[in-house]
Amino acid sequence: MNPMRRKTHTPAASDRATTAASAGFAVVRATPLHKVGAIFGLAVLGLALSLPWWGERAGIRLTTEFLCVVALAQMWNLLAGYCGLASMGQQAFVGIGAYALVVLGLQMGVPVFWVVPLAGLAALVIAIPTALIAFRLRGAYFAIGTWVLAEVYRLVVTNLPQMSGGSGLSIAPLLRDIDPDDRLAWTLWIAVALCMASLLGTYTILRSKWGLAMTAVRDSEVASESLGISVTQVKWAVYLGAAAMTAMVGALIFTTKLRISPDAAFSMDWTALMFFSVVIGGIGTLEGPILGALVFFALREWLSDWGSQYLIILGVLTIAVILWAPGGLWGLIARRWDVQFFPVRRRVETAATGT
Repeated sequence: MNPMRRKTHTPAASDRATTAASAGFAVVRATPLHKVGAIFGLAVLGLALSLPWWGERAGIRLTTEFLCVVALAQMWNLLAGYCGLASMGQQAFVGIGAYALVVLGLQMGVPVFWVVPLAGLAALVIAIPTALIAFRLRGAYFAIGTWVLAEVYRLVVTNLPQMSGGSGLSIAPLLRDIDPDDRLAWTLWIAVALCMASLLGTYTILRSKWGLAMTAVRDSEVASESLGISVTQVKWAVYLGAAAMTAMVGALIFTTKLRISPDAAFSMDWTALMFFSVVIGGIGTLEGPILGALVFFALREWLSDWGSQYLIILGVLTIAVILWAPGGLWGLIARRWDVQFFPVRRRVETAATGT
């Protein structure tokens, strides 16, 4: 459904192009670096897909984890950066995806990798009553409310005897008949698919009327309503879509961990990881979460011998970026060199130099 309720006459693309050309300027999105970025992205995609044939197991696991973090960060960025829904309870859907492995896989016998898309459907259903409650709140109350709802889900799962309570359980029986190398390869390929879906899906949305509606809702709900945008429709669509994708990634992550417990599945650390990647990289940009995830993994590997102290360093770095670079590291890069690999904004250029 179109979020723009009010219908207005829009000139044809050819009319707009003719008008722009006659005025001596052109409205463009693409940049030279956009094409370079597309070629580079395809090369990286090819390397990732071929990794099981030439990479080591540790490298495959690390790549899979990185792709999952990027997908989670892109979904939180879609919520908070583009729609203004600063949810602090996205760990609820990571946990729902994880426990879909228990219910659908261990208890119902669904093959483990088929559980991943079904986890998205399960989260979609559960996100409906969650949103009914959460959308009654605004601003900081919404953020706190989503965190409280995530804790409610954790406590419910903890007290269900069918889920082995708070002690957790092993999902190794789901993977017993799968060759370890095949499992690593399929986990990586599904992670690639989820990461690309989150990135290109968000990019496609932002270049459509839905993208304009989302950013309008983020900036001012009252003004959006006055322009004929269905604020409720936009918020529901974004929240449900992010919930489904987050749950699918959560299910995939826990196929690599082999054991699930409520404290691990519904840990606030998942949302903190999304928040860190988005804020450090650059909220409201597609490149930012990728850069933020790279920074996180680099710091984690570099500070691995520091124990839990590296969390303090991550926190200090996050605060520093919020204070001195609100646009994140990618914001600094984009302002300095005018770089955009995923251009979603229209720009006015002279007709002679437009692309």
